[in-house]
Amino acid sequence: MSNPLTRFSSRVDDYVKYRPGYPSGVLDVLAADCGLTENSTIADVGSGTGMLSELFLRNGNRVIGVEPNSAMRQAAEEFLSHFPNFTSLDGAAEATTLADNSVDFVVAAQAFHWFEQVSAKREFARVLKTGGWAVLIWNERRLDATPFLREYEKLLVQYGTDYGSVRHENVSGQIAEFFAPESFRLETLENVQRFDWDGLRGRTRSSSYTPEPGTPNFEPLFAGLAEIFKAQQREGLVEFSYDTRIYYGRLSLTPELDSGKQI
Repeated sequence: MSNPLTRFSSRVDDYVKYRPGYPSGVLDVLAADCGLTENSTIADVGSGTGMLSELFLRNGNRVIGVEPNSAMRQAAEEFLSHFPNFTSLDGAAEATTLADNSVDFVVAAQAFHWFEQVSAKREFARVLKTGGWAVLIWNERRLDATPFLREYEKLLVQYGTDYGSVRHENVSGQIAEFFAPESFRLETLENVQRFDWDGLRGRTRSSSYTPEPGTPNFEPLFAGLAEIFKAQQREGLVEFSYDTRIYYGRLSLTPELDSGKQI
């Protein structure tokens, strides 16, 4: 597996243009269950190109984006430059550089599966204020919802570089362990994107597990993609449907974690 800190560097432009954002219902869930207000301070860890940060910034929040990949961090700084309440930091989930007890929410979107989770939990607990919340979010593509999505999944399984090993669904069993001994809640929202041919190619290129140009699987993947687009498009468009999953809870450290021991 390539280095998670650099594996998206060559894909930043496509990531910005074609990856799905997050529905406004995320704010409604956190307001209703966690007391989110416009005065809450948010640390967006693994903030990438700033897609989730934008949602909170539009809500009036102060947002601190923490991102170790320089290309993605710079893209977020450009994308969010018109928000005066956005701060961008070169940091990681395991070492955010944030002060103790400084934020109301630590959020991580499409990123938790790249973290060293024991160290990240210790770091999140350190920077959260008393009563603060940890929130893990994914847009999970529905793999079997339509003929197009089924064929798309087959292409990724056949030609993806390390698709099976890096899928974020692989860590679903680790989420309970991350929040333990506290419990967590899960809310699921609907999300959708529609693409023409150029958009579909860009969306596919944005994923870290799709082959790079010049590698053996690049041409076969995109030849297959053209075939399924031609067969499945309706009025020149295909649809990606997602479940936006929001896992949220409070964090407390076991004695082993609080003392800095690995478990």
